[in-house]
Amino acid sequence: MPVAPSRPPERGLTRREVLRRLPGPTRQLLRRRELPLTAAGLTFYGALAAVPSVLIAVRVAGWLVGEERVLALGASLQAALPSAMSADVVARSVVVYGLGVAWPVVIFSLFPASLYGEGLRRAYTALGGEPPAPGGDEERGSRWLRRLGSGWRARASVLPVLAAAPLLLLVVLGVTPLVADLFSQGARGTALGVYVALNVDWVVISLPLAWTFRTVAPQHLSWRAALAGGFATGAFVAGFVQGIVLFVALPVDIGAPFGGSAPVGGVIAALLWLWLLHVVVLVGFAATLSAVRLRREG
Repeated sequence: MPVAPSRPPERGLTRREVLRRLPGPTRQLLRRRELPLTAAGLTFYGALAAVPSVLIAVRVAGWLVGEERVLALGASLQAALPSAMSADVVARSVVVYGLGVAWPVVIFSLFPASLYGEGLRRAYTALGGEPPAPGGDEERGSRWLRRLGSGWRARASVLPVLAAAPLLLLVVLGVTPLVADLFSQGARGTALGVYVALNVDWVVISLPLAWTFRTVAPQHLSWRAALAGGFATGAFVAGFVQGIVLFVALPVDIGAPFGGSAPVGGVIAALLWLWLLHVVVLVGFAATLSAVRLRREG
């Protein structure tokens, strides 16, 4: 009796095929929501959390390695940054001020800093357009986290990032003496300094991004997908950060459109760049979701 030939096993999409098909599903996902408005909402939460997060990172970093060491690294950061828009002076002032913050203020700052998790959750939910998957958000959290609302869970999920922020800050500050020295060695040294800064920023940015893709997003992403998406997105964000450094090196009066007020112009410019950074992050998250779905459907 003849035996029917067995069907060959279905083959999933290769990485190259996923990358080739990725732009279409990503655009479709982004059309569901107004990306600029979603990024603006996330920027609101980011503006609330930025200063408290930096103060926490600086104060704890000073406690870990000593205030004198952090002050010295802050001076190196000032030397590495351009002075056209006083970005170097502002950065050094933030380090000095952060080291003098009282510990009760640091503890109180955890609440506004954690609000960024709520903003990320809302933005990821808006883009993903799907509820938490079974075995995802609810089962990944600890027992006490399950009893909290989704907003509080998102805030609690970014606390590990805040705990790691001082170490990540020390990594960035730790390379500033090398970068500042390279910037003083002509065009080749400057190019090498930018390359070093870009790669350090890439790692420092990608790790927290991957963590939020995995723990804050309501969609069920594996660690592999979260790390791949986080590092891919982080590469673009790190490049964008270098663009910000280039921008603050331009010899322009940033306060001219605002009645000559440089502080107002500086705040508006910072918010604009923060919004653009969030656009990049959300596009990266949408691309990560689309890639996961393509692999799942293929």
